[in-house]
Amino acid sequence: MSRIVLALVLLILLLAGGGFLLLGAFPPDAKVQTIQKVLPNERFQRSN
Repeated sequence: MSRIVLALVLLILLLAGGGFLLLGAFPPDAKVQTIQKVLPNERFQRSN
């Protein structure tokens, strides 16, 4: 029974490691979005 559990744990670790290596070798593309933010003019006025 313990051999079956050990084999399953090793298989899960092997699959997880392979998944991390796959993501490292072929990372997903980053989503590009245009961001616009309107800043008030009062923020940039100088006080003399």
